[in-house]
Amino acid sequence: MQKINCIIIEDEPLAAKILCDYIHNLPQLDLQGSFRDAISAGVFLQHHSIDLLFLDIHLPKLKGLSFLRTLTHQPAVIVTTAYHQYAVEGFELCVVDYLLKPFSFERFMAATNKVAKQLTNKNATDSQPITKETSLFLSIDRKKVRLVFDTILYIESAREYVRIVTTQGEVRSKISTHEIEVLLPKHQFIRVHRSFIVALNKIEIYTKEEVVIQGHSIPIGKAFKGTLALT
Repeated sequence: MQKINCIIIEDEPLAAKILCDYIHNLPQLDLQGSFRDAISAGVFLQHHSIDLLFLDIHLPKLKGLSFLRTLTHQPAVIVTTAYHQYAVEGFELCVVDYLLKPFSFERFMAATNKVAKQLTNKNATDSQPITKETSLFLSIDRKKVRLVFDTILYIESAREYVRIVTTQGEVRSKISTHEIEVLLPKHQFIRVHRSFIVALNKIEIYTKEEVVIQGHSIPIGKAFKGTLALT
């Protein structure tokens, strides 16, 4: 079983203790540290590789979601908070799950299982050799259809579907943007918005606010500013 290195960022001692107890009850989790503020955690992350953050939102000095925006390489994040109104903003920052306090051990375990699944998929994808042209099969209109990566322009979330725009037209498949992102080669595609993934070699123009592909303007989300480094 692959160990998931994790840390806690939580300023309430009782909440931190509950998280510690939950973590110690799951053998796949390896707690590397617990911090009462994001700045101390940030210093730790500069020198240590972590797979998962358990992150409170209302922290002293620097708020949890503001802290996420400072990270160059964001690990998986499970938000733990008493405030439901930050859920949308949290998911815009690609958090894996959002736990409202007080949460049960069963709910905690479900969230960590999501992380374990993501990491397994990521490791499997990373181990694949990079090829000049590859493809994948997607379910489209009850058929398995091959999509060649080199033909894809961009992918847009459409509720329970994704809209895949290619050089040969567009198709829709009942899959989430996160699920299809895991299947795409990282050297060819990049997420620029919670609803959009684009092909890097198809970008014609880009600014801090948008990318343009074959005349289509695609917004860059707040959480993805800096994804494309402007020179």
